[in-house]
Amino acid sequence: MEDKRSIAHMDLDTFFVSCERLIDSRLVGKPVLVGGTSDRGVVAACSYEARRFGVHSAMPMKLAKQLCPEAVVLRGNSGIYTNYSNMVTDIIKESVPLYEKSSVDEFYIDLTGMDRFFGCYKLVSELRDRIIKETGLPISFGLSINKTVSKIATGEAKPNNKIQIERGMEKGFLSPLSVRKIPMVGNKTYQSLCDFGMKRIQNVQQMPVKVMEKVFGKNGVGIWKKANGIDPSPVIAYQERKSISTERSFDQDTTDVVRLKSIITAMAENLIFQLRRGNKLTACVTVKIRYSDFTTYTQQRKVPYSASDHLLLPVVMDLYDKLYNRRLLVRMVGVRFSHLVEGGHQINLFEDRPELIQLYNAMDYLRDKFGDRAVLRASGFGAKTIGRFNPFSGEAPPLLANRRE
Repeated sequence: MEDKRSIAHMDLDTFFVSCERLIDSRLVGKPVLVGGTSDRGVVAACSYEARRFGVHSAMPMKLAKQLCPEAVVLRGNSGIYTNYSNMVTDIIKESVPLYEKSSVDEFYIDLTGMDRFFGCYKLVSELRDRIIKETGLPISFGLSINKTVSKIATGEAKPNNKIQIERGMEKGFLSPLSVRKIPMVGNKTYQSLCDFGMKRIQNVQQMPVKVMEKVFGKNGVGIWKKANGIDPSPVIAYQERKSISTERSFDQDTTDVVRLKSIITAMAENLIFQLRRGNKLTACVTVKIRYSDFTTYTQQRKVPYSASDHLLLPVVMDLYDKLYNRRLLVRMVGVRFSHLVEGGHQINLFEDRPELIQLYNAMDYLRDKFGDRAVLRASGFGAKTIGRFNPFSGEAPPLLANRRE
């Protein structure tokens, strides 16, 4: 049935930069970098003018400034980006039968069967025109029989353009492209493929699938299938979250014990509130620490299902104490709650007091009304900013432009 499907992939071009240019037209035509402004910051997005100098997203901001010294560097505003993303989402929601929002600026649309009534390419083209007209944001799309080919096609269509891969032409379209274009190929996998003489997708297409499996394992089979335009994965409207997490990188490595504990407490407290707000419980707590030499350690512990501060915070701090080595500088810390299930807090008749449950209800009410940090522990006061979004709203979470503590 795959060759009968019609899947479109839409991607807002240089989304953060485009939003900034709508706010300030003086940025049009200039090289723009959005992300952390310190030397430890990372490029969250960059304009095409900056890319000509070799700058790309996820690059250290310090290196990006060296490559493109005349670039305008902006910290970014996640609230503005989220609002524009929601505007585009609303337009798509009104216009198509089934869509998947895979990130703040990326969408998959299943138009299977629509060609009988309207014409899939015409429908997506008119949808793209409407998005550009109503939001002012440039957007590109690719249309084919599956998600992989459409995503790669969108990349080839950019900037601000469109492309359709006719049925049966998938392998021919993919064959001359670099293997880096395959979505699941990262830097290490790309280097490994090059070592075996597979720099182009055509080289992978010509390789027997058994050889790919023998050399690269299950990952090799996946690469071979995508290289041959095979991807039966469906467009999924919404998936329940299985975990929530937050991390904090420091502008300067630190051994400040008070500051570290304050940030860990604030992150954990905020995540626990998000659990209660989403009517979720967690059964697994994980703490992560990355030291200045980039060595990373994690500790996790299974716990009875809970969404209560007095039960989860001690576990978080105990795991942190086991990980922390006072002799080493800390670069990053993180907290994650996983094994999530639907449900509210089960009151323990012997340990929980009514006053404690009432306290949680009052705290959550104030946070919902006045903001996530309207009420917080004194021990977590050292963390000035913590991500403020509802991870259980059904929308992709906003990508913060490398916000710092």
